Amino acid sequence: MSAGSIEAIERLLAESADADEVLRRTVEALVAEPAIAWAGLAFVEGDTMTLGPAAGTADESRRTRVPVAFQAAVVGELRVDGDVDRASLEHVASLIAPHVLIGWDTGGEGWEP
Repeated sequence: MSAGSIEAIERLLAESADADEVLRRTVEALVAEPAIAWAGLAFVEGDTMTLGPAAGTADESRRTRVPVAFQAAVVGELRVDGDVDRASLEHVASLIAPHVLIGWDTGGEGWEP
């Protein structure tokens, strides 16, 4: 993942307080990377994960998953299909963690863009 993508996500976080917008645009920024085919965010709902915003074309055979934690509690999971550096994904997950915490409580309903 390029430094430019991480900078774009950091800029987005500085510009917008709206969790929905931040998370949608984060997955869009990730799939803008040539090596990433798909990106999505899942949210903890009870004992399961519910997929929220996603972008790109899924290729689960190339999926990397990193937990998104807020104050040591896992609140979601960042999922990326492609050739990615896990440390970079973990950094992105830490940046967006507060937005994942408040982003959606879908109550079991599917997320629609």
